[in-house]
Order: sequence, then structure tokens, then C-alpha cells
Amino acid sequence: MSDVSLPEPAAAIATAHVWKPATNGHENSRLLASAAFSADQLQSMKFPPVKFVVPGYIVEGVTLVAGKPKIGKSWLVMHAAIAVARGGYTLGNIQCIEGDVLYCALEDNPRRLQRRMKKLFKSDPWPSRLSFVCDMPRLKDGGVQLIREWIECHPEARLIAIDTLVKVRDPRAVQDSSYEADYASVAQLKSLADEKGVAIVLVHHVRKMAADDPLDTVSGTTGLTAAVDSVLVLTRDGSGTTLHGRGRDIEEIEDAVEFDREACLWRVTGKAVEVRRTDERTAIIGILRGADGPLAPREVADLSGQSYDAVRAMLTRMHKANEIRKAGRGQYECDPNTPCHNGHNVTNHQDQEEEDSCHCDS
Repeated sequence: MSDVSLPEPAAAIATAHVWKPATNGHENSRLLASAAFSADQLQSMKFPPVKFVVPGYIVEGVTLVAGKPKIGKSWLVMHAAIAVARGGYTLGNIQCIEGDVLYCALEDNPRRLQRRMKKLFKSDPWPSRLSFVCDMPRLKDGGVQLIREWIECHPEARLIAIDTLVKVRDPRAVQDSSYEADYASVAQLKSLADEKGVAIVLVHHVRKMAADDPLDTVSGTTGLTAAVDSVLVLTRDGSGTTLHGRGRDIEEIEDAVEFDREACLWRVTGKAVEVRRTDERTAIIGILRGADGPLAPREVADLSGQSYDAVRAMLTRMHKANEIRKAGRGQYECDPNTPCHNGHNVTNHQDQEEEDSCHCDS
């Protein structure tokens, strides 16, 4: 699938080269010399552009999509699969190039898949370019070969989703460390994705322990996140749900997302820092508007559940922007002409329960 133009010495790198113990002192030296290429040769190499399957989010190679149980990982990946199979949109307004898709729904059965699909479609014909399997062998026992054969039978294959990785990953060998086992668990899929120029998405879980960096919450060692090309993590807190992402061929992602409970699909509402700031302003305006009189920053912080320092800084910025007005020293009130809602919704506990009722089971 690749049309990379390589100088002759570099062509050996692009083949499945296997290094073996040398039978004499010069064998590996000759192998290295035949495979190595110089910096000026590298400068002249021509490579095709990176193939985005979901532009900005999922690129060719292996992508790990992780999150807590019931947060909606499967809905996100399945809707992306449908968008690719139809050449349609996902995550709101992200258009995908049409291609063939294999969705390995290993925690589902045909009945449940049909129920899920009915939630995503009303009367439209279901895409013929989207194929499902509900069972497959572990990767080393034929799973990788099964995916390879499917790709080779579908020249326009673009996306393979495995939901979930734990169902097919190989067990840890006795001699391997945890890091080595995690890295090896997706190494064959990584090689296959690179060889065929397709995207392979692995649905996975996060550990219970929190971390400053959401990508550090992915279950397992750093061997797993090091082996894949990209990592996407869905997180939820009192401010809402955020899609975090990082990878070799994608820009850093920290997007606010919301779940449409009627359509059972995710939409990106904007950069998380901007949306959260707007949501905080909306919450403050609502509190001031509902108060019997002017409020001090400490009172607003107590009513909003936000930190005092953050509220005090936000009130100052809002006053400078003429969104609220001062009613005395350290007292603020809402201007009756200030709109109380900005179009964004802050996720609350009730929203979460309703969202999970959509059978977001992974």
C-alpha cells in the first residue's frame, strides 16, 4: 500500500529484515552495511502524506482508546467506524474518507450489536462496508493472521477496531517483564498496520489510580502506550468529559466532548480549557442572577463548588469584560442584560446517569 521511494541501500529497512546470531564475525556487519542509509539519502526520500482515518484524531497505525467502564468508549469507536464505512461525519463535524471497516465486537453478540446500531440509525440503510465479528482467537493464536487476511480481501480497508484489547492480547510469558509483555502484546498489530497502511484501534481500560497526566492512567505499564502510535483517553470530572490525545502523528488533544443521549454519539464542543472557562462563567452568572443580592467571591465559590482563588480571578475578568458589575467593595451582581446561558452544558450527576443508561458498556 506504500509508495515510498527509497534509495537502494535503504530499501532493506522497509523489508521484514530479521537479525540472527552471526555465524561468523562479519555476517552481521555485512547485514548492517546493506541496510544502513546516510543522512543525505534520507533527505531525498519521498513519503506519502500521513493517512488520517478520523482527521485529527485517528491516524494510520495503532491507536489505543481508553477510559473507565461505562464512560462510552465503545460508542465513540463504533460511531467512528460507521463514519468511515459511509464517508460520513463523527465527533460532530469531522468528515472521514470512505473505506472498509472491520469492527471486532468481542464483548458483544449479534443481538446486542443490532440494538446498538438501531440507536445510531433511524431509517437509513446500514453501511455494507462495515463488517462485524464477535469472536476471534488471541493475537498469537491466529488473531493477527485473521486481520491480515481480512485486509488483503478488502483493498480499500481503512480501519480495524478491536473492542476490547484484553480479549485478544497474548498472556505474559514467564520470562518477560511486565513492560516487555505489554509492548509485545501489540507489536504484531503495529507491524501489520504499518505494512498495510491502515488504522487499528484498540479499546482498553484505565486503572483506578488517578494521575496528573490522563494518559498515565491507561491500564498496564508504559510498554503498552510506548508500543502504539497514538493514545486517546476519555475522562470525566465535575467540569464535564474531556477527550485527551497524544501521538506520533497527531497534535496534542484536550477537547471537551459531550454525549448526545438521544442519538448515542459523541460531539466535540471545543478546546477543553475554553469550554470549561465558558461553563464556569455561565455557572457564576446563574448564581449571581439567582441571588437575593450582591455576593462576595467567597459566597460564589461556596455556591459553585469552585475554588476561591479561581472564582475571585474569574469575577475580576468577568467584571473587566462587562459581563457582571460591582455593587460595592468586594461585592458582585449580575447585569440583568447579561445572557444566562452560552450554549454549553456542564455535565452533572443526573446527566451522567442518563448517559450511562444508553448502555455505554465499555
